[in-house]
Amino acid sequence: MAKSEQPADTGSGPFLERRYRLDIIRPRHTAAELMQQIQCDVAHFSPDLLADFEKTAGAQHGLAAGDEFKIKILGPWNGEVRVTDISPTAFEFITLDGHPEAGRIRFSLLPHPDRADAIRFEIHSWARSRDGLVAFMYDKLGAGKRVQEQTWRIFCERVAEASGGATLSEVQIDTFENGAVVSAHG
Repeated sequence: MAKSEQPADTGSGPFLERRYRLDIIRPRHTAAELMQQIQCDVAHFSPDLLADFEKTAGAQHGLAAGDEFKIKILGPWNGEVRVTDISPTAFEFITLDGHPEAGRIRFSLLPHPDRADAIRFEIHSWARSRDGLVAFMYDKLGAGKRVQEQTWRIFCERVAEASGGATLSEVQIDTFENGAVVSAHG
């Protein structure tokens, strides 16, 4: 039996929007070629010790809407996600019942806003904690937040490495709570 989706409005605590982005100059692959590498092996780009992705539904290589992953997350944070959207330069997951977050996350390769010889890799999430206990552990104690931030930072760096290009700066992280900027740092 398929697990139910867990959208942000079913969660608890503040609604957080996070953006992790890394600008890559002179990549050796087009955005579509690089995204194909990511979509063929999502687990390769994620640090195993922090978030180990295991595909549980769908073809072993590649992504399609409806594919599912079980994620073994450092600490008591295991969860599952389902692919809801896919294109040549992006894909999106929604969390499933029991995941520590309620919401969605989108991975995309975009043209750089200022440079023709660069692309931007971005991980963009919209989520709330699954329940009050997770909200307390994540927001008040910061345990889950640190693991999540490090996971997506490493993911971005691995995408840059696979691109064959160079990075313009370190990973930039922006956090918005209920639409207002909470933090922005690299």
